[in-house]
Amino acid sequence: MNKKMTEVLAIIPARGGSKGIPRKNIRNFAGYPLVAWSIAAAKHSKMVMRVIVSTDDEEIASVAREYGAEVPFLRPAELAQDKSLDLPLFEQALKWLKDNERYKPEIVVQLRPTSPIRPRNCVDDAVNLLLQHPRADCVRGVVPAGQNPHKMWRISKNGPMTPLLEVPGIAEPYNAPRQILPQIYWQTGHIDAIRTSTITRRHSLTGNKIYPLIIDPRYTIDIDNLADWARYEAMVYSGTLDMVSPGRKHRPMPKDIRMIITDFDGVITDGRVWTDENGRETVAASRSDSMRVRQLRECGVEVMILSSEVNNVVKARAEKMGIKAIHGMGLNEKGEALNKFLAEKNLDPAQIIYVGNDFNDLPCFEIAGWTVAVADAYPDVIRAADHVLSKPGGYGALRELCDLVLSRLEEKSNGS
Repeated sequence: MNKKMTEVLAIIPARGGSKGIPRKNIRNFAGYPLVAWSIAAAKHSKMVMRVIVSTDDEEIASVAREYGAEVPFLRPAELAQDKSLDLPLFEQALKWLKDNERYKPEIVVQLRPTSPIRPRNCVDDAVNLLLQHPRADCVRGVVPAGQNPHKMWRISKNGPMTPLLEVPGIAEPYNAPRQILPQIYWQTGHIDAIRTSTITRRHSLTGNKIYPLIIDPRYTIDIDNLADWARYEAMVYSGTLDMVSPGRKHRPMPKDIRMIITDFDGVITDGRVWTDENGRETVAASRSDSMRVRQLRECGVEVMILSSEVNNVVKARAEKMGIKAIHGMGLNEKGEALNKFLAEKNLDPAQIIYVGNDFNDLPCFEIAGWTVAVADAYPDVIRAADHVLSKPGGYGALRELCDLVLSRLEEKSNGS
């Protein structure tokens, strides 16, 4: 089969009625709508020729188009219920494309939005594996199982337990060492590459001959709740996975850190200001932000405020925290001020962490070796950041970053 002439269609199912996490498919995951991650994986592929999102929801359709997918039709409501199966929506999509466009792909790739963290070559590896095995009906992504089902049990209502599985040649697999038991794999939502005929003729999303694409277990992810959401976002921000992203690749924290440079309004404060009848301004900040500064300094890491505000409160708060401050350089000069400071102090930008929240911080993001956004930063800042904190500005965001850096320094000193 000529690979170059194989018509490969990616279909991303994304209904609007998610109950576990409302509006899940367009909720921001590490700075981008969840569905955008699967669209990016499809568009990164050299094999996929079209990317279609199957949805019943106009807002999801609009977001999908924004990130480069087609939405030529809306999925019928009866195929977008909580208990709706995947097969009918794929049959509907293929029938619509055939009837309305005379379009008949040879291979359909399914990319589930709930598994957004994918290796870069995941899609093409699956399609190529299917092409290498002409008799295969489907290729499905799997990872080594975390638990071995040979050590699992069934419990009857009133009787004793019975083993879930048996192994020929091993009398009691539940008592056997893990090393002699068969290797078991868990299917993931990363990728299914399916022959179209498997769907249209066999009325199945897998058929009988299913080949495995074994995926590094570090990429294992399936978002079901908000706790999963936060944990998997941290995986993205770690910068340790070579993954497909809708935006720039997240860099890991530098091994050698000389300084943390932070914006003031919106990071040290929550961005609000109180003004009395005499024009005097007051702001609110978290005392916890200064708690770890001394420990950082003892480790050779300084902290400094870089603010565009001309306000004595910046100087006063910096002195209270025991850190330096440069302020009053203007909204469009923060990048220039940062470059000037680094040159004067002979500091390597790669050893600098910068934390911000607003558009005027973005020039500094282009300079620093690692960039951090507070939780309530503007979307463009979150998308540009290497790491996003869980705390909003003024509520211990800098303390969270200090703790993170101290933890990394401790790991380094322990040789891990």
